[in-house]
Amino acid sequence: MTIEEMKERKRSLGYTYQDIAELSGVPLGTVQKIFGNVTKSPRRETILALEKVLLPQKHAFSYQEIMEADSAGGTVSEAVTPYTSAVSEKKQGEYTLEDYYALPDDHRAELIDGVLYDMTSPTTTHQTIALQISYQLLLQSEGHDDCAVFISPVDVQLDCDDRTMVEPDVVILCDLKKNINRCIYGAPDFVLEVLSPSTRSRDLIIKLNKYWHAGCREYWIVDPEDRSVTVYDFEHERMGLHYTFADTVPVAISGDQCSIDFRKIAQQLDRFASFQK
Repeated sequence: MTIEEMKERKRSLGYTYQDIAELSGVPLGTVQKIFGNVTKSPRRETILALEKVLLPQKHAFSYQEIMEADSAGGTVSEAVTPYTSAVSEKKQGEYTLEDYYALPDDHRAELIDGVLYDMTSPTTTHQTIALQISYQLLLQSEGHDDCAVFISPVDVQLDCDDRTMVEPDVVILCDLKKNINRCIYGAPDFVLEVLSPSTRSRDLIIKLNKYWHAGCREYWIVDPEDRSVTVYDFEHERMGLHYTFADTVPVAISGDQCSIDFRKIAQQLDRFASFQK
């Protein structure tokens, strides 16, 4: 993409410079200089990182492209150290579900396009947010048997192949035939991830792309650090809608009949914080 094409894509998506910086991993000042034509010849790695955010939606990233974006954003360091001889014989990008299931039971990991990523234990803040959201969803889903709410840990065999198994924080599944007990087999309708330092760039770039192209209808990214919520309504092509923890955020796949009151979540987090001072 040319810089002018990126500018047009930025306008069509409604992104701010801050949005692009957060999604791409490129420093805000660098983004501003590139789009302001101050930097005439940006580095190739920087252009690749920006393209991952601004490319048209039908573009499917290759494994090599994702690895290049990871190198720019630092997510390669998240890959797990193999634990068995069978796993250690392979390189990142070659792992399968057989290797995934060979990991120790007490070790959490995700498999994405043949790459194993380590998953550290969530913080209490992370757990509070995920539990509060799932609780509100469950309350509002009472009497409606067409969809089900799941919370991590739950395996999602996203592409129905042996190279990807993700573990979202909160899932809504409306095609209940995809619940095969062992895992959710195929793309859920709604996926939510709570950002943490170890998964931030993965959730913002790699999994955004994966959920999009797998056929998920809606993806939420919740950032505990700045108490923000970013909504990708893939079904209606409304991308990067921004909310805060002072908002009530509608769930698009419900026809906006269901929503999450983040003020209640903020109150709970504030209550916990008062005991930590």
